[in-house]
Amino acid sequence: MPGRLVLKPKAVFFDFYNTLVRFWPPLDEIQQAACAELGLKVSKEGIRRGYVRADEYMSEENAIRSLSERSDQERADFFAVYEQIILGGAGINASIALAKDAWIMASQVPKDFALFEDVLPGLEMLKTRGLVTGLISNLRRDMPVLCEQLGLSPYLDFSITSAEAGAEKPHNRVFLAALERAQVDPADAVHVGDQYKADALGARAVGITPVLIDREGWYEHIDDCTRISSLPELDSLLANGL
Repeated sequence: MPGRLVLKPKAVFFDFYNTLVRFWPPLDEIQQAACAELGLKVSKEGIRRGYVRADEYMSEENAIRSLSERSDQERADFFAVYEQIILGGAGINASIALAKDAWIMASQVPKDFALFEDVLPGLEMLKTRGLVTGLISNLRRDMPVLCEQLGLSPYLDFSITSAEAGAEKPHNRVFLAALERAQVDPADAVHVGDQYKADALGARAVGITPVLIDREGWYEHIDDCTRISSLPELDSLLANGL
């Protein structure tokens, strides 16, 4: 069946943002504060729902043409629509102009990355299995430095970014680059990520087994891919299969 786990994988790849880390302060708090400044009342749950929809839109757009290849104006136009989708999840039917104002305000708030509480325990379990572990991210940052700062380096053998691969998820190139670094065949690899289109479908397209990490249950309608709600669950799946 689609999404069935290989019983004895040799490598596990991870998405970075929303899989291993989140922004701090949390984006729902930042968006709620920005909306309040604009006279909009939104719930944090609604904002989080909106982000799920907006991130799927980003995956669709990246599949058509990577954001990194677009002009400054094109990216500004994209993020106005992205914010419009976020607000829509919170029940706000915002104009593009209002959405642009909200995005600019929210984007100006300084943010750091923070690990989800289950990440280090989950990675510790996986490393005891002798697996090759790697990071696949669309984030255009110095990932080795960032992973060192977050305490992830001891648990990861390598990282691949879209800048290094020359393409963003869900394009094949970034997943194939990870397979090359890990020196494993697609059938021997698992990829864990939080986005169905960018992570699950992108991985599956090259033969990697996808696992969708769905911490808040937004993807309960997805039935063709293994879902987990926390990272330690992955260890049990890899130990027992499906």
